[in-house]
Amino acid sequence: MATADQIKMLIEAHVLKNDDRFKTLVLQLAAYEAKLGHTSFAREIREILNKSRNEDVKIIHFNKEISELIGITYSDQRIAELVVANDIKDRIKRILKEYQMREKLRKYHLSNRRKILLEGPPGTGKTMTASVISTEIGLPLCTVKMDKLMTKFMGETGVKLRGIFDAIKEKPAVYFFDEFDAIGTDRNKENDVGEIRRILNLFLQFIEQDDSESIIIAATNNSKQLDPALFRRFDDVIHYLLPDELQIPSLIINRLGQFSSNEIHNCMNDIVKAAESLSHAELSKACDDAIKATIMSDKKTVQGELLLQMIKEKIGAYS
Repeated sequence: MATADQIKMLIEAHVLKNDDRFKTLVLQLAAYEAKLGHTSFAREIREILNKSRNEDVKIIHFNKEISELIGITYSDQRIAELVVANDIKDRIKRILKEYQMREKLRKYHLSNRRKILLEGPPGTGKTMTASVISTEIGLPLCTVKMDKLMTKFMGETGVKLRGIFDAIKEKPAVYFFDEFDAIGTDRNKENDVGEIRRILNLFLQFIEQDDSESIIIAATNNSKQLDPALFRRFDDVIHYLLPDELQIPSLIINRLGQFSSNEIHNCMNDIVKAAESLSHAELSKACDDAIKATIMSDKKTVQGELLLQMIKEKIGAYS
């Protein structure tokens, strides 16, 4: 439960009517409870806060043509929940800090990092990063539907892409281009076609000219497929890797929450060795499967042997 200092600070923020401070403390309390394994309680705290947050969050609407190309979500994932290498988390925090201090930077004719490229294997945290940035800066997450953007008709994709960048300028949000390889493929590839090359050229023009208040995030599973000219257009390029021997235990303990046990800690070395080829998403699913099996067996904690079994099943499914 909350410490005496946490309760004192919450009361103080409420009395002083410092809403931002109060909400920050509530989220810190939720994170604190989650670390103790009280995941249900932590989730309830966030849900209560989100009820009021959803009333304050900037709601945006697109016209019919653009709404078919963009999916809008209002995320509640915080950076404390993101299990990635420390250097990656530090770079994400720098993006957030520059956004918060963007007006100060402008006084010196500098701009905050707004155009971010995320690269790495599937399931390593790229999509969650976009969600976390959206939550932390208080803007909606607008995911570009690449399957709707790319069409077989000459010129139609370019018109849609222009419409998206018009929306980026008019409606501040975090715009997420997932599976970016669809339009970012190297123009020198032998299998390239003229229309793809033209779309990439348009994207390069649009992103270079963009000076909006929005954050633009592109994600790819393989940066080697991207055109070299793209990298110069992004303010930051972050490379993601599979979880290492330090991240795997943190990810497992966080995911298991109240279902973790001392027995899990005791056999963690074997678990880490078995899970070294899994991504963050695959390992999270293995933990979820172990939790479900534990619940259905009327047990309170996940046993190491069960988790190892679920990890091996995931490895077998992808081999």
